[in-house]
Amino acid sequence: MDGVPRVPEQWRREESATLRFSVLGPVRAWRGEDLLPAGSPQQRAMLAALLLREGRTATASELIDALWGDEPPAQALATVRTYASRLKKTLGPEILVGEAGGYAIRLSGTGGTLDLTQAQELAADAEKARSAGDLCHAREVLRRALSLWEGEPLASVPGPFADTQRARLDELRLQLLESRLDMDLEQGCHAEAVSELTALTAAHPLRERLRELLMLALYRSGRQAEALAVYADTRRLLADELGVDPRAGLKELQQRILQADPGLAEPSAPAAEPATAPVRPHQLPATVTDFTGRVSFVNELSEVLASASSNEGEGRVMAVSALAGIGGVGKTTLAVHVAHQARGAFPDGQLYVDLQGAGSRAAEPETVLGAFLRALGTLDSAIPDSLEERSALYRSTLDGRRVLVLLDNARDAAQVRPLLPGTEGCAALVTSRVRMVDLAGAHLVDLDVMSPEEALQLFTKIVGRERVESEREAALDVVAACGFLPLAIRIAASRLAARRTWTVSVLAAKLGDERRRLDELQAGDLAVKATFELGYGQLEPAQARAFRLLGLADGPDISLAAAAAVLDLPVEETEDMLESLVDTSLVESAAPGRYRYHDLVRLYARACAERDEQPPSERDAAMSRLLDFYLATAAEVYATERPGDRTVSHLEETRYPGREFINDAEALDWLHTEADCLLACAHQSLQGPTLRRAVDLLLAAKDLAESGASSRRYEGATLAACKASQAAGDAHAEGRARVTLTQVHSNAGRFDTAEAEALRATALGLRANDPWTSSNAPNELGIIANCTNRYADGEAHLLKAIDAFRADGNRPGEASALCNLSRVLAPMGNLSRAVELAREGTRIYDELGLTVRLANARYALGIALTQSGRLSEAMGELAEAVRIFAENRQRLWEGTTHFRIAQVHLLARRPAQAAQHAEQALATGCIGGDWMRANALTLLGRSLEALGQSDRARACWREALAIYESTSAPEADSVRALLTPLAAA
Repeated sequence: MDGVPRVPEQWRREESATLRFSVLGPVRAWRGEDLLPAGSPQQRAMLAALLLREGRTATASELIDALWGDEPPAQALATVRTYASRLKKTLGPEILVGEAGGYAIRLSGTGGTLDLTQAQELAADAEKARSAGDLCHAREVLRRALSLWEGEPLASVPGPFADTQRARLDELRLQLLESRLDMDLEQGCHAEAVSELTALTAAHPLRERLRELLMLALYRSGRQAEALAVYADTRRLLADELGVDPRAGLKELQQRILQADPGLAEPSAPAAEPATAPVRPHQLPATVTDFTGRVSFVNELSEVLASASSNEGEGRVMAVSALAGIGGVGKTTLAVHVAHQARGAFPDGQLYVDLQGAGSRAAEPETVLGAFLRALGTLDSAIPDSLEERSALYRSTLDGRRVLVLLDNARDAAQVRPLLPGTEGCAALVTSRVRMVDLAGAHLVDLDVMSPEEALQLFTKIVGRERVESEREAALDVVAACGFLPLAIRIAASRLAARRTWTVSVLAAKLGDERRRLDELQAGDLAVKATFELGYGQLEPAQARAFRLLGLADGPDISLAAAAAVLDLPVEETEDMLESLVDTSLVESAAPGRYRYHDLVRLYARACAERDEQPPSERDAAMSRLLDFYLATAAEVYATERPGDRTVSHLEETRYPGREFINDAEALDWLHTEADCLLACAHQSLQGPTLRRAVDLLLAAKDLAESGASSRRYEGATLAACKASQAAGDAHAEGRARVTLTQVHSNAGRFDTAEAEALRATALGLRANDPWTSSNAPNELGIIANCTNRYADGEAHLLKAIDAFRADGNRPGEASALCNLSRVLAPMGNLSRAVELAREGTRIYDELGLTVRLANARYALGIALTQSGRLSEAMGELAEAVRIFAENRQRLWEGTTHFRIAQVHLLARRPAQAAQHAEQALATGCIGGDWMRANALTLLGRSLEALGQSDRARACWREALAIYESTSAPEADSVRALLTPLAAA
């Protein structure tokens, strides 16, 4: 029923007869899910007074004092009795009891509950969990406790008792909130906490603990100047309002920030609280049970690692050992074995990564650092973008810890350097095919093939002593044919072990008569290729074909559906084929339904395809089917999110079908899961007859550019598409690629570069007579003109775009251009027309059933309404936009909308809320890159200035000015004007 308050979720039970009371908001009572009448405000005041006595009896005179204070009415006693009679009738005589001239509410034994009691119990549970070191559980319990507050406690309840208790309950909430925020910071949630603390310090400006937490959160977010500015604002406010100085804890924190105290860089665990220690990752791969030999190498490496874990003063260093050798020589096996033996010396964890240095796409150090930081407990929002910042945070996170890092399959020293811990007590083991003579301070180990004795031992462990001892000479022939290379021996022995009908002599004959690779086994990487030939030669023809063709695809792994496209087989048959290859160890099972090659195996598979795939056109056909699969499926995702958009009809035709999806969520999941593989396929296909389809794949997957998660990889593929299409002289493909690149640059705030690309795309679109480019290029030019304050230019571009979209019958495109035109007309003073156009765009999207694009239209309408002074309407549109963006994982648009919401709050003179949303924009990221970050900082500064936090405001403006000046942005002048009065003062 409308107007009836909801039953708190914490009170829903299968049994509906129990009573539930709330005082942490309006004073209410429920029986089951039925709201009970609580009477007049004064009757609710009496109910609250009884509830807050927690079962103790309140005399009539105490209740009169609680309700009316020193000036009770003449009939006060009679009124109290009337209220008691009514409440007893409503609640039942077993709940409200009269005794000794007074009354009491007894919930004990009745199953009744009070939200305040629940909150206190949850707070006690949280404290226990925190003491036990379970911060995650403690934070969750505190969140549940805080969720019991529903606005002002004892809302609308009169009387002196209610006033006193309201202040007490508010204080309790703040204490719990401070505890939860303190734990947030302990777990590294710095960026998220800044937004909430900014709003709280505005609401409670004299509460020093909140200021202290805000300073710490800002400092750990890399915003030292703002953190110090908070202290300056606090000192001035306390002096002006109370005539006192900040307390000692706040002063000490300021000094530690000034000195860049390393202890502030990471959460510090309380003494005697071992359970609050940082996250301890244990990422080492499993050691092989049949590890054999290598005794001298194991001892040598163990001794180096021991120097890092030594507690003998100067002997405790950061140890680095680099193992070098040809592929398949057993570097990884040895390193993993030694690392497991040394685990006890590194109690704070072990990190592992395959750097894929032998392949064409070696792992980027910044990507690896991101994974390591997450494994060490750092939240995504606290991980910086640049390699240098990530490396610095990584070293800071490891400071004081004893962690072993295993960097497997490194390309070169340059790839390794940013990943070294750099602190005493830690150690790194590196494996690579090259000797890292330029890795300063590293202990170099050259790993050679096994001795004949070790090789025979390994072979025997896998095959079985009985079979080997009966054919010892044949076994020696086998390991010799393998070149004593451990991986080759392991593959050969595993094959023999799996085939009980074979003798060792049979295997030796196969190696000697059919392969004859001894010369190749001694020739660098050819040794690895020859080793893999042992497994490849045992495959059935269909298996061998699958092995060859699947190795052609770039990307970290491949899904079952994509593999079926490559092989042109049903999914079920493809799965059987891949699982059989997994059994041969030539393919790995990365996850259910996903498969991958070791990088060296992939190179070998491609060599096999070059040699054995006949006719050669089958290789091209396989990759063409994969491209078709990705393009058709990405187009399905695009059409699902943008029904009616003509882009899909302009894409190149595909012969191989894509996936179909049950709902929008499944489609979006696929796009983000396949991002790396999809972009790799597009990049790989930018040539010959597949060029146009590869470019169109990027168009269909444009959501990856706007999500924030895959923006950098998407940009790399788009740059390659422009170069390839230009080299091919294909104006059609190049025009589309340059529109896509325009969007990438525009999203990053590089407007000059974006405009140059859009102008080139316009000319190419005319030359190729491509309606898609001819409509989208002027639309992008209009967006750029709006962002650079050239509104008349923007209007001209967007009118062309509207005409082009209409000529193409592209209603979603028309809606987009209408919304963009709305944004350029409003600053020109045509506010009513701006609102009208945005509403028209919204109506079109709504009719078509669009989701994400509807959010863009509501965003544009919110801006137009804001500029028209219709702030309440604007807030409604922007709130709906941010909800849709969040649901559809458009993180950058979500952050940008928070910026617009902050603008509305500031115009409505709600600076605390404005500051909170500006902080959310900064933490989430925005379309427009650094330019929008500077805009958000400027707005945050204005909000803080309105709150009296002028020092922190000035810190924000200085950071914004530095960004604007680095790009010669015109907004720099307005920020200088904001800083000048402060400087003069």
